[in-house]
Amino acid sequence: MISRRDLIRSGAAVIVGFRFTALAQTGAESAVGKSVDPKQADSFLTVNQDGSVTIYTGKVDLGTGLRIAIRQMAAEELDMPVEKVSLVEGDTALTVDQGSTGGSTGLTRGGVEVRQAAATARQALRTGLRTSPLNLLVDPKAPLKNPARYTVVGKPVPRPDLPAKCTGRHTYIQDFKTPGMLHGRVIRPPALGAKLMSVDESSIKGIPEVRVVRKENFLGVVAKDEWAAIRAARELKATWTNWEGLPGNSGLQEYVRTAGIERDDVVVSKGSSEAAMAAAAQKFSERYFWPNQSHGSIGPSCAVADAREGALRVWSASQGPHGLRQNLAKVFNLPLAKVRVTYLDGAGCYGGNGNEDVAADAVLLSQAVNAPVRVQWMRHDEHGWDPKGPQQLLELRAGVDAEGRITAWENQMWVPSGKQGGRPLIGVDAAGLAQDHGQGAGLLTQNGDPPYYAAGNVRVVAHLIKDTPIRPSNLRAPGKIANVFAVETLVDQIAASVKMDPVAYRLRGLADPRGIAVIRRASEMFGWQERPSPNPAPAQGGLKTGRGFAYARYKQAENYVALAMEVAVETATGKINARRICCAHDCGLVVNPDALKNQIEGCIVQTLSRSLHEEVKFDKSRVTSLDWASYPILTFPEVPAIEVDLIDHPELPLLGAGEAACVTVAAALANAVFDATGAKLRVAPFIPERVKAAIGLV
Repeated sequence: MISRRDLIRSGAAVIVGFRFTALAQTGAESAVGKSVDPKQADSFLTVNQDGSVTIYTGKVDLGTGLRIAIRQMAAEELDMPVEKVSLVEGDTALTVDQGSTGGSTGLTRGGVEVRQAAATARQALRTGLRTSPLNLLVDPKAPLKNPARYTVVGKPVPRPDLPAKCTGRHTYIQDFKTPGMLHGRVIRPPALGAKLMSVDESSIKGIPEVRVVRKENFLGVVAKDEWAAIRAARELKATWTNWEGLPGNSGLQEYVRTAGIERDDVVVSKGSSEAAMAAAAQKFSERYFWPNQSHGSIGPSCAVADAREGALRVWSASQGPHGLRQNLAKVFNLPLAKVRVTYLDGAGCYGGNGNEDVAADAVLLSQAVNAPVRVQWMRHDEHGWDPKGPQQLLELRAGVDAEGRITAWENQMWVPSGKQGGRPLIGVDAAGLAQDHGQGAGLLTQNGDPPYYAAGNVRVVAHLIKDTPIRPSNLRAPGKIANVFAVETLVDQIAASVKMDPVAYRLRGLADPRGIAVIRRASEMFGWQERPSPNPAPAQGGLKTGRGFAYARYKQAENYVALAMEVAVETATGKINARRICCAHDCGLVVNPDALKNQIEGCIVQTLSRSLHEEVKFDKSRVTSLDWASYPILTFPEVPAIEVDLIDHPELPLLGAGEAACVTVAAALANAVFDATGAKLRVAPFIPERVKAAIGLV
């Protein structure tokens, strides 16, 4: 329990941390011009006259707790209290380009590089150096502190951002203001590929001080007053061409299955799956489908841009400020040295949502009116135009021997090509500016093979389709949720066929001691009783109950996660109620256990929402799921009891925890429904209609 005195102390740390960040982001430019060379220790930290230290990182805190974890890592190496360490993040004029904050790289790269710079500084400080600049090269061999002596890392230090967030004092990008700032809105076409034919500016003559901006097919309005901009965007009459180039989401599976293929990638190939399959005592074959999903940010994307005097200043919630800077400089033909991007918190994204697009919108409008412009997307902009997590189609085959041991495994997946080039910005395209047109959606092909058997005959092939109907983007744990869902549900089906308990079946073929440990821990937490699925117990009060299990080693190389889940299924309606979840998690070194548990719980809740509810709907012309009614997410009453247990290995490298727990959720959920009802769920989300169909009630 935190005492009042400790709480006040933690609040003081908040003020210090916020003060340094705010100074960097709102105009105090004293640090501009400092080194951002990753070879220089001064690029990562400054020792101040009062003995405090300011840390600079190119990584950003998207709500994961990075803001405190990196401070803890630095404080540990510097042998100083964490309260004396402040943090500046994601400002391209002040921080090293450490890449986008994707996956778990916030700590595995961002934190690790800061830690090494801090270890370098500690050596210098011991020789008598007390103030900045350090004028040191980062020493990759500077000894790190022995984990046995840790006093800060591994402790549940309170997050510095939470008090201000909980009391409404925190400055989000949506709250940010700069002198002379105007408000903009963009008018999108009624169809994704429609062209702008004409604009009737007289239709908004009753709204004073509004300027209409048109550049080819880009159309926007700018006003001093935000409500005036909103009204003008709603009322401005424009004529667009017709366009019907989408297959509609109802036919998406077959569209993907028959789409043109750019190339085939052999992801895993060992032994001869074909020969082993032919000799198998029993064969299994299943098709799985994961739909397009939105990032679903509760607050729509927002950005502020100031494009005057041949320079560009952008405030954005982008996960990758440095990458955004490079892209904006390229598409707007500006010298990189003239472009500065500063990160401010948004409403969360966990992947490339509309943050980059709205930044480009703001730049286009700012250039047109020669003033700073804030662009706030509306809900229909966010749901209708943010890039989506891509659809995935998987066809799995497995062959087993007489004892149910897997002897052959084949997985064919149809996924976007991930072709080279940046994700296109919709405003830039509409304005007719040249840009790359890639399909980057993350590494979609990992975890397509089972991790825990001695199956010597495995083949996983990715058919990379040339084009995907809806603009794709990386969405939390790209590809791995669907892949583990397919792998782990087929495993349960195989275990049931030989009447083995699902946990016992997994342990029978697993040799990795860390994998065994998380499986056993999760089953102990849950109180797992050994028996085969499905559950023989009859329905009670119209409910059938079941439990499900799933295990994965993230990317077959990182975190170990095992998750057990209890569900109740309303047999008449097909509604699934997730009741209880137990998760065991091993990500090596744990920096802040409290923040880590929060992160894992967030992974579980978000993926439960994606598994039960979320699917982008679209017709021949456009996305039609434009609000929370047509694109529902998990509600508070649906959140189950969640228990998380961390297996700490301070002697091992940290692996982060940004996504790993996500990948087990859909699989455990589907396996729990299978245990409850005997129904095999193979298409997400698991909406009641699909559950009823799987049970055989429709």
